[in-house]
Amino acid sequence: MEIIQLQNLTKVYKNRVAVDHLSFSINEGEVLGLLGFNGAGKTTTIKMLTGLAKPTSGDALIFGKSITKHTNEIKQYLNVAPQETAIAGNLTVYENLVFIANIYGFTKEEAHNKAVEMLEKFRLTERKDDKAKKLSGGLKRRLSIAMALI
Repeated sequence: MEIIQLQNLTKVYKNRVAVDHLSFSINEGEVLGLLGFNGAGKTTTIKMLTGLAKPTSGDALIFGKSITKHTNEIKQYLNVAPQETAIAGNLTVYENLVFIANIYGFTKEEAHNKAVEMLEKFRLTERKDDKAKKLSGGLKRRLSIAMALI
């Protein structure tokens, strides 16, 4: 089943083409990495898929919904773990997870359950009470991805 389908997705800024008729699909269970040199359009593509930038032309379907017509609906399916970690260093690992769950409107109990689930899934349970700023780079990345998945 195709989860994401790009259809001639294009973004032009003034007279510079950032993304040029990009087409591909991602099936359920597949992982895709966007690789390219600086200025190749990787970030612009992600911005269009997440509704932060509007395509100049073309479209993409996420779970069958158009990014140009159903932007708010598709946001519930997406999140991004940015290159720079977006964790709060003075909060514990657990507190970071609960904090992000609260931002997305989970109840107190749901936020706790989501945090525990991510702690287990990302093998962070033993570090749950550690301040995020004390984590290694790899553990910070794990926490950042766990936060994105909430």
